[in-house]
Amino acid sequence: MNKENSEMNPEKMDELRRDINSDLSPEIKEKMKKNLIYISIFSVAMLFAGLTSAYIVSMGDSFWVKFPLPSAFWISTAIIVLSSIFFQVGITSAKNDNQKMSKFFIVLTFLFGVLFIYFQFKGYGELYETGSRFRGDIMVVDGRYGSVGDDGRYYGYYEIKYQNKFIEIDGNDYLINGKKLTDNQFSKIKEFTSQFEDYAINKPLGAIKYGNEFELLYKQEKVSVINGKLSLPDSSELQFVDLIRLKDLAINMRDGRGDFFMKGKLGKDFHVFFKGKELEYENRLWKYHGKKLDDYLQTKPLESPDTSSSYLWIITFLHLGHIIFTLIYMIRIVRASLLGKFTSKDTLSLRLGAIFWHYLGLLWIYLFLFLLYIK
Repeated sequence: MNKENSEMNPEKMDELRRDINSDLSPEIKEKMKKNLIYISIFSVAMLFAGLTSAYIVSMGDSFWVKFPLPSAFWISTAIIVLSSIFFQVGITSAKNDNQKMSKFFIVLTFLFGVLFIYFQFKGYGELYETGSRFRGDIMVVDGRYGSVGDDGRYYGYYEIKYQNKFIEIDGNDYLINGKKLTDNQFSKIKEFTSQFEDYAINKPLGAIKYGNEFELLYKQEKVSVINGKLSLPDSSELQFVDLIRLKDLAINMRDGRGDFFMKGKLGKDFHVFFKGKELEYENRLWKYHGKKLDDYLQTKPLESPDTSSSYLWIITFLHLGHIIFTLIYMIRIVRASLLGKFTSKDTLSLRLGAIFWHYLGLLWIYLFLFLLYIK
């Protein structure tokens, strides 16, 4: 067999493919395309089944933060349900050769898909504001406030006196004489510490406001201002690493953080669990049903990442990625719809797109309910 006969040029290959396709009945073509959709659905299902299973396993034997889902996620759930309804109405209209209604609802489906993305990102903004991070911690380590406590444990490096009274901390609350600071008092303290937020490498601090109202202590030693520099009683200046800690403390106070990265009050705005048991936090000590945990477990949350938030961000972002990918494909569907290509005799592309879109809607509802009740 010569080379010319043994090899087929591209034109002949394309012609052969067209011949094969022309021999296939519409039913077989539809079945083949649907099978591809079902394979994709199965692959995505396995991915999220693995992630949600890993979530449950990881939660079982570690410190775990639980908090309400953002309100924007609730809105996006309603939006994606409505978009599926609109998609189905658009297909029904196309089957009935109602081009005007079909175009309207297909475009509306796409717009609601975009709206879903908008509210998802709005939800991520809410998560970020509450202290949830893709890679975050349960408790504040850098810039942790406090010094040696009555229990002999070392908490941090810096303390502040306000009007000659020590500011204390419990959870995310800042206190004086056991009473939570008023908004006015806390605003004054944040104004005092804000001057340390802008510290940068090789950049000197600006004019330091260090009046009679406030006094800063480092490792229980009074910090003074000597020649514009923060110094200890022996006149030694605070070192670079010490100033970085002070900067972190200032940022924590600005963001309303005390001992926890999550903003708000433990037990009300968020909850911390260990091995499925909800913990309490009092006088900077972890307790379960009023009984103090052992020393190892007291320090363990300081070393533990906020795995719960990491899973939340991964799961929702992966789903959002599939939504975005599908919307890119839907641009073609919208264009074809506006050109009047979908009729009672040809709705296959619409129906195939709808299968995957409905699946993504159901998948989001499953993930939302999973996170809502597990979290």
